[in-house]
Amino acid sequence: MDLIDDDSPAPQGNQPEYTVSELSGAVKRVIEGEFGLVRVRGEVGRVSRPASGHLYFDLKDDRSVIAAISWKGQVARMQVRPEEGMEVVATGRMTTFPGQSKYQLIVEDVAPAGTGALMAMLEKRKAALAAEGLFDPARKQPIPYLPSVIGVVTSPSGAVIRDILHRLRDRFPRHVLIWPVAVQGQDCAAQVAAAIHGFNAIGRGGPIPRPDVLIVARGGGSLEDLWGFNEEIVVRAAAASLIPLISAVGHETDTTLIDHAADLRAPTPTAAAELAVPVRLELLATLETLGARLVRGIGQGVVQRRQRLRDLGRALPRVETLVATPRQRLDAAGLRLGAGLGLAVAKKHRDFDRLAGRMQPAALRGLLARQQDLLGAREERLARAVVVRLERRRERLGDLAARLAPALGRMLGDAARKAAEGRRDLARLTDRVEAALRARLARLADRLEALDRTRVTLGYAETLKRGYVVVRGDGAVVTSKAGAERAAALEIEFRDGRLSLGPRPGKRAKGDGETGQGTLF
Repeated sequence: MDLIDDDSPAPQGNQPEYTVSELSGAVKRVIEGEFGLVRVRGEVGRVSRPASGHLYFDLKDDRSVIAAISWKGQVARMQVRPEEGMEVVATGRMTTFPGQSKYQLIVEDVAPAGTGALMAMLEKRKAALAAEGLFDPARKQPIPYLPSVIGVVTSPSGAVIRDILHRLRDRFPRHVLIWPVAVQGQDCAAQVAAAIHGFNAIGRGGPIPRPDVLIVARGGGSLEDLWGFNEEIVVRAAAASLIPLISAVGHETDTTLIDHAADLRAPTPTAAAELAVPVRLELLATLETLGARLVRGIGQGVVQRRQRLRDLGRALPRVETLVATPRQRLDAAGLRLGAGLGLAVAKKHRDFDRLAGRMQPAALRGLLARQQDLLGAREERLARAVVVRLERRRERLGDLAARLAPALGRMLGDAARKAAEGRRDLARLTDRVEAALRARLARLADRLEALDRTRVTLGYAETLKRGYVVVRGDGAVVTSKAGAERAAALEIEFRDGRLSLGPRPGKRAKGDGETGQGTLF
């Protein structure tokens, strides 16, 4: 046997053969069975958030990297979402991805590896939001002094809402709208943001009154308990609120990111109620004090003005002294009035008598005659003036006619020339139109003649000249064997005439009631 035999088959062992899919499935089952639920501590590396809503990231230490993935539903339930550079403890299941021959961790929950890591992430988020201007003091709105409606975003079952309502009732009872939310856990951030947006969406004048101020409140707790108020969605909702917002999360030493975005921060929920409304009794006492001061001020003002009026009155002279001289002048004028009236009446009588003597009929007739003479003279002057004006107008019209005669002649000559030119142009256009019509008719006649030649060439008469015939049966053209067999008599048209074939043996004419087998010619 040749030691070098390329054609000999390789020795086969007893190990089984796997397909790629079978081997990948076996590896998947081994890894998932061995590591059903694990907790992995590491630093978050590359983070990817595609449009599908899933979350892809890496967990690494100083020597190794594990690919991790969280599905969309798992991401929504996470209280803390991984960010690059953050040290976390991830809880999930190990599995494989056969499409890329790699193993990965399906993460169900993520928790910070320690308070230091959580604080580092908080400071990083705070710096990013501050860079956007969400914490700018210029954005903050003033809190109304006495709001009519107060909206409270908090848990409906905790002691916080009772403290707020109790303090509002003691200080100044107001209409309160409560939006119940979860103040801790995975749903906290989404519900708080939705509550702020919901209060801002309430329109004015609707069935539900729009709040004048909002209070976001929660009791004290650890950093993890208050983490929902550090989420970006809550901070952005607080910064975008058109209603002034008071943040009262935790106790005095607790600080969350919503405190920086809110318009006013209260150290406790009770303090938030105190900042929202003034003390009613204090306002009433102040009002009474101001009312008393107003009454005293008005009274003192009246007294001062009365005294001032008296002082000014003493400086004025007495009324008797002021009217004594005018009274004497009035008495003297009254004594002179009677004599003056008598003299005036006598003077008027004399003037009337003098004028009455002048008003005689002769004087009137003379006045009328003078007026008639004056009117006649004016009439003659007017007639002469009219005649003169008419003569002047007639002369002026004659001058204008003489001046216009040459121009009118020129205008008539121009019109005649233009008319002649128009007639010549019309004649030229008429000749062109007639020539175009004749050419058009000639072209149409040539085309008609060509079509007629085509018709004759393609007609059946020319076809007959080439050896073809037309077969008619019973007066109709026969185009098939079956039609010829059914016909009682046939007629064949040749180039030089028609040949009629009478009834064939065994085939009667139509209407004889008999049928027979025809003969094909």
